[in-house]
Amino acid sequence: MSIKLIQERLNSYNCRSELEEEHAIREITQEVALAALSRTEFFKYGVFQGGTCLRIFYGLNRFSEDLDFILNEPNPNFKLQPHLQSLARELETYGYKVDISDRSEANIAVRKAFKDDSIGKVLQLNHIGKSGPFRKIRIKLEIDTNPPSGSQSEIKYLDFPFVSSVTVQDKPSLFAGKTHALLCREYIKGRDWYDFLWYTSQRIKINYDFLASAIKQQGPWKGQDVNVNLDWCKTELGNIIKPMDWKTTVEDVRRFVRVTEQPSLDLWSKELFLTQLEKLK
Repeated sequence: MSIKLIQERLNSYNCRSELEEEHAIREITQEVALAALSRTEFFKYGVFQGGTCLRIFYGLNRFSEDLDFILNEPNPNFKLQPHLQSLARELETYGYKVDISDRSEANIAVRKAFKDDSIGKVLQLNHIGKSGPFRKIRIKLEIDTNPPSGSQSEIKYLDFPFVSSVTVQDKPSLFAGKTHALLCREYIKGRDWYDFLWYTSQRIKINYDFLASAIKQQGPWKGQDVNVNLDWCKTELGNIIKPMDWKTTVEDVRRFVRVTEQPSLDLWSKELFLTQLEKLK
């Protein structure tokens, strides 16, 4: 019965390619993992954030790979392992055989990863396996045990594979985290700019308290008391947008969006993003 739930969920995606089918299976697995974590006490301490959060709970129209979390308050001794053991047991009831690897390092955010290659062997797939073997589904869990201050959260609900509640960052805090990535990431990531288009099209405000705390904690302004506000963000983001090679940047995004949206990616340009920048509140 549990496998049937997964199959029905996969069918609802109406995948048109092997890549879309792979993304769909990963996303279904992410939802099962979140529901499994909700059956532990994890969300008393952890808050879901990042691109996968934005897609599952707020409707972002691109696929995402990882499950990112922050703690409600700093705790360098937080242990993720007990929660992952419960997660693994829950996944097994849905046909997964999970291999969890601990990639944590001392004094940094806790990182774990789990992978599975069994679920593809029990599902009826329309695209995967036609040109080669089913690849393992890999999902990284990352939790910031020393998060910046100022984040705000709310409770959201999943109804698959069962009704469960998940503590998530609100949209202004998510936008603040994304803005920090746009300003401070050491490399260009097209998915960041895809999300920027979504936030600005939705007219979402930035949680400037959370952004200021993050900027002071990490990045080129580390340790500085920067007056982080609308004008400052527009200036600094504009300085990044103007010289960027948008034709190269967009290629990072293509494999994460459906075929029907591909033509929109060809419109990426300095002019487009400067126009969106003016929509910041």
